[in-house]
Amino acid sequence: MRYNDSERAREVADRAAALMEEVVLPVERERAGGMAVSSGTVAELREAAREYDVYAPQISREYGGMGLSFRDSLPTFEEAGRSLLGQVAMRVDAPDEGNMHLLELAGDEIQTETYLKPLVAGDIKSGFSMTEPMQGAGSDPKMIQTTARKDGDEWLVDGHKWWTTQGVEADVLIVLARTDEDAHPYEGCSLFLVPSDADGVEIVRDVPHMGGGDRGASHAEIRYENVRVPEEHLLGELNQGFVHAQERLGPARLTHCMRYSGMAQRSLDIAKAYLSERQGFGSALAEKQSLRHRIADAETHLHVARTALRDAADRIAAGDEARIPVSMCKVFTASVTQDAVDLAVQSCGANGIGKDLPLSDFYESVRQFRIVDGADEVHRRVIARAAFEDVDTEELEPLTRFGDPDRR
Repeated sequence: MRYNDSERAREVADRAAALMEEVVLPVERERAGGMAVSSGTVAELREAAREYDVYAPQISREYGGMGLSFRDSLPTFEEAGRSLLGQVAMRVDAPDEGNMHLLELAGDEIQTETYLKPLVAGDIKSGFSMTEPMQGAGSDPKMIQTTARKDGDEWLVDGHKWWTTQGVEADVLIVLARTDEDAHPYEGCSLFLVPSDADGVEIVRDVPHMGGGDRGASHAEIRYENVRVPEEHLLGELNQGFVHAQERLGPARLTHCMRYSGMAQRSLDIAKAYLSERQGFGSALAEKQSLRHRIADAETHLHVARTALRDAADRIAAGDEARIPVSMCKVFTASVTQDAVDLAVQSCGANGIGKDLPLSDFYESVRQFRIVDGADEVHRRVIARAAFEDVDTEELEPLTRFGDPDRR
């Protein structure tokens, strides 16, 4: 399918596809049974991405990226998503990708020099510390309890966070905390840059999780106890933390979706190749109608997801927050990708759950996508709220006056 991508976007995506085929996938296949690679291998993959001119496409050149617009970078994100290593190679991997975007938007000159440039270069790692274990402050972030209070020219941060992705490895943590406890949290929270080695920062543990171990990023539980951070570590404007967080999370949800759509396509490609080669009951499995129709459905759903993603990205590029389209994309793409990976595993039989193919690693990775960056239920709530706000109750007047005509 050819979408309404610019010529520049297609050129970069084509180079990204070449990098994947010629460098990344061979490295992945050498490591069947897990995605863990050494820091040396990561450095080699990133150097290759630079040679192919596809490194950090979404970041401005002044900070070490390629300077593509958000919209033009999305097809490259999809190519990177075809392997868990592709995202790392091209420096479009979460959570650093979203944190780099936030720093570029809200960071001052010192903050971008101290944290953004090293992040883009891959010299440091970061975490976004928002979700809390108590009072449901995950799906409902208004219930946030972490505070930051002014003490002279410093801030004192106190709180308890968990599910901070990459928190165990992070060099810097972006922490959301209440700075005006009398205001509504949406108008009384701020973001702070907290070095992970600051006094009072306790990395309690890597929360055991699906797809964890040596193959996935950590999800840290962290306590902040009287953590002193300088005044200049306030990221963005005071009490505008939720505004800045949304600036990060909205586009990040779409980049997540594009990475996962690449995973879906790779899974279907593996399934189609396997079904075409595998013989059973007198013919190739690819000739069995039930399997063909399931592949057809998966391809159709993936095409719809890609189209919706580009529509939402176009709206954001035009200055629209696009909350409803983004929520629709998040829910739909997560489901489409999960179904595609599941179909690929089933199509490949025992080989699908084996580690010679990447499908089992994909399977462990994709299930979290219906929870991270907003659970399905939260996004459906957003969509439904907008849908019911536009209901014209006058349409119900005939039923009120005469009863339901279908029941007369």
